[in-house]
Amino acid sequence: MRVLACDGIHEDGLAMFRAAGWDVESSEAIKDPAKLAAKLKDVDALLVRSATSVGAEAIADAPRLKVIGRAGAGVDTIDVEAATAKGIAVMNAPDGNTLAAAEHALSLLFALARHVPRADAGMKAGEWPKAGLTGFELEGKKLGVIGLGRIGATVARKAQGIGMDVAAHDPFLPASAAGKGSVPLMTLDALLAWADVITLHIPRTKDTTNLLDETRLRAMKPGGFLVNAARGGLVDEAALLRALDDGHLAGAALDTFATEPLPKDSPLRGHPKLILTPHLGASTGEAQQAVSTILARQIIDFVATGAVAGCVNLPPLTPETAREVGPWMPLMGALGKLAAKLVPAPQTLQVTYAGRTDGLDTRPLTRLLVAALLGSASGRVTPVNALQQAAARGLEVAETLGGDGDGFDRLLKLRVEGADGVREIEATLHRGPRVVRLDGVELDFDPLAHILLMRNEDRPGVIGLVGSHLGAAGINIVNFSLGATGDGGAIAAITVDREVPAAQLASLRGIPGIRSMEQV
Repeated sequence: MRVLACDGIHEDGLAMFRAAGWDVESSEAIKDPAKLAAKLKDVDALLVRSATSVGAEAIADAPRLKVIGRAGAGVDTIDVEAATAKGIAVMNAPDGNTLAAAEHALSLLFALARHVPRADAGMKAGEWPKAGLTGFELEGKKLGVIGLGRIGATVARKAQGIGMDVAAHDPFLPASAAGKGSVPLMTLDALLAWADVITLHIPRTKDTTNLLDETRLRAMKPGGFLVNAARGGLVDEAALLRALDDGHLAGAALDTFATEPLPKDSPLRGHPKLILTPHLGASTGEAQQAVSTILARQIIDFVATGAVAGCVNLPPLTPETAREVGPWMPLMGALGKLAAKLVPAPQTLQVTYAGRTDGLDTRPLTRLLVAALLGSASGRVTPVNALQQAAARGLEVAETLGGDGDGFDRLLKLRVEGADGVREIEATLHRGPRVVRLDGVELDFDPLAHILLMRNEDRPGVIGLVGSHLGAAGINIVNFSLGATGDGGAIAAITVDREVPAAQLASLRGIPGIRSMEQV
């Protein structure tokens, strides 16, 4: 396995990859999409911070890439939609920099309150700049927090600790959450009018871009202050400058910008009412160490065991749950390939988990089954994009839990329908991965082995001829499971010790009484 680590990922995380046997290549930020694409041709995992953008062009031709990891919280510099379409998992490590980001937002708030940057600059210029730098005390002031996730909640808690009156608006929390925590929730308009200081702690999405536009900045309390240490593009920067210039707002502090790095000729630079820092929210030694090790553990576990944590385009799957569903995963992959052989152009897939299903997380199993079913046909399909690919190809997927396990602790039932009819498969893990019924006929075979699926006339001599042909080709029969279909025919699953060459397969199909012969 190979990992490419851009943007100065902390060494502790890279050491974890090396200890797990991965090859590690470190790189500075790669800002040219073509150069990044060239690097990704033989890479299994990519680690970035905010300086390297990962767009559709960069991942278009990355056949080995399984996961993109963002050493931090935001993934707005990664084209998640394009990655999902390619079956690539996108992970982040939002917990690692929570404290650093919250403390930086508060440091900007203190700097605003006491004019610290202007005082420092004046002193270093040989002045005694006391006049005109009268500040204000934070205790008793009203802080409006937009976004009450990990970082916003930490800011709120610490602000309450210094005596501020705190309220919040969170566009991602349901209205029913109002009044259930220590921080009261308000509508956005109400919060803007109420707060002395607004601080932003939300991701940048289509809905939150320019959330604080001209209208909402004007809705803030006259003489108010603004802090944005979350994401660039949440604030209309031109409108902010107008609000500062005409005195509607008394000051603002920005750590993130719509364009980064901030252009040298940006009108934001040098504005007397603005405090600017170069995206330092997560820039502490502790935070960089934490996000690198968290991300490394997530990626290593994902590749080794299928555990999913911190992934923005896959449902979470803890290591404990991964251990529970792990034994089923090879079976799901094999059943998907078997179903694809039986129904080359599937239109509907009904998956039933019967027997004891309480506590079984079926989401990764169904995704893996669909990926194997579709991946056998064309294109790269993984559990990440399996359901998306199913929808794009017109495959309806339905899942049911419960029902009779027919004597098995857990029994998996598949019903696959295509243009040529319906095929049914039942399987279990009893005595290892086993198919126990095919199209209603009782059989017993390991779907992970080399299998010949045969339909034949149920009459003497047919099976003997099949054995003779295989023996003449030097192919040993490991197991032979046969069941009558009731219409004068039979179904057989013949387990062999190796793949049957095309010439021998054609010869088998020519045996009198053989109706069909497929190799899986």
